[in-house]
Amino acid sequence: MAARAACRLSGAPLTSVVRFTARGKPPNVIADAFPVPVVAVEQPAVAGRRAVVQGGARLRGAVCAGGAKNAATKMMASALLTSEPVVLENVPTIEAIRTQASLLEGLGAIVTWEPGAHRVTVHAERLITDRLEGALASRERASFVMTGPLLARLGHVEAPRPGGCNLGERPVNVDIRGFQAMGAVVEQGDGIYRIRATGLRGAGIYLDYPSHTGTENLMMAACLAEGTTTIRNASCEPEVVALAEHLNRMGARVHGAGTPRIEIHGVATLHGACTRVIPDRMEAGSFAIAAVATGGDVVIHDCIPEHLDPVLYKLAECGATIEVTADRVRVAADGRLQAVEVQAIHYPGFPTDLQTPFGALLTQVTGQSIIHERVFESRFRYVDELRALGAQIETNGGVGERETELATKAYIYGPTRLVGARVRALDLRCGLALIIAGMCASGETEIADFHHAERGYEDLAGRLTSLGAVLRIDGS
Repeated sequence: MAARAACRLSGAPLTSVVRFTARGKPPNVIADAFPVPVVAVEQPAVAGRRAVVQGGARLRGAVCAGGAKNAATKMMASALLTSEPVVLENVPTIEAIRTQASLLEGLGAIVTWEPGAHRVTVHAERLITDRLEGALASRERASFVMTGPLLARLGHVEAPRPGGCNLGERPVNVDIRGFQAMGAVVEQGDGIYRIRATGLRGAGIYLDYPSHTGTENLMMAACLAEGTTTIRNASCEPEVVALAEHLNRMGARVHGAGTPRIEIHGVATLHGACTRVIPDRMEAGSFAIAAVATGGDVVIHDCIPEHLDPVLYKLAECGATIEVTADRVRVAADGRLQAVEVQAIHYPGFPTDLQTPFGALLTQVTGQSIIHERVFESRFRYVDELRALGAQIETNGGVGERETELATKAYIYGPTRLVGARVRALDLRCGLALIIAGMCASGETEIADFHHAERGYEDLAGRLTSLGAVLRIDGS
């Protein structure tokens, strides 16, 4: 219990609440029940955020995995399917949650966020618009999963192309074709999707690729559609399963989540629910990779080891020591590490989100390692940043912004002596990879645009410091 308490996520005090409230709306009876002050909501300034890392540290100790970003944001969107409150526990205090809360507030929902308690309540009793605010939606890919619930509930929705990390083309054609199969009419112009349906109807839908956001979006829309919807070639990711279980808790009838075939029997209405968000496998995997890269010994609590199987197998193949219990993983490395080959692909394969920090680790193993990227066409943009630290990496195509031929394979040679330098976090996982590389390097590494990493990791600097890392975050 002491170890668990020591590694709990930090954040605002347990007595603080952030309430997002649409002007002129009635009070939220759930939020008003908490005897706590309400504070003003402001999006945090991110300009000039940088991390400064001192090399040479070995990570040791215990840390807890927080709630999964990719599950929490979708569950927040699900609240649009009902007029009753939806309460989510174990929600991470990160930028992605702030953005999703602001988008919901803009639609008319009342969002009460208790950062210290890691709890969010969404009450979408009265929606005042069907249009997602463009500037906010451009920040997060998860913004587009609100289109399915809004379409199902209102019969119409307007949404811009979604944002998120620049990892290459991430079209929403899977979502759009699914909506059309269920009877929706879709118009696109000026970067805005205008989607209308006079009552969604169940349909057989085949996804061209197993998009997890597309699967989640269509699954939520189908919950209120007339008849039965079948999604084939569906994403099997744990976050999809978690969302399906949450929807069923709200009164939906979703079957088969976690397999390539999901069947949804439409119902007339959904009700509120309280759900605990599953642990973030990407966060747990990140700490595991960092531990091995630095020759450390770290215990990760509050995780689901099964969700980490592809990562743990590859770490063991590198030469790391892995110990697994029901909700805990110990990862240690104290000897020479060996090169491996990694295929980044859809779950249950090795997650593309973790091939980036794994690439940083592979600069410290002996031999030639190979990473194949099968999901995102621009995932290897981080390679140039690692090269700036001295990494020896070759790709089968260009990776820079000026290159026209995109890389799908990287050859990483190690072990390489990395040297601190000024680099830039190009996206969320790139930021974590550069932290790992900076801990392995000699001297000081300065990482600009570090706000990208903070989108997906709560108090990353504080938790790494508790494990022995030497780093600080500068800027507002």
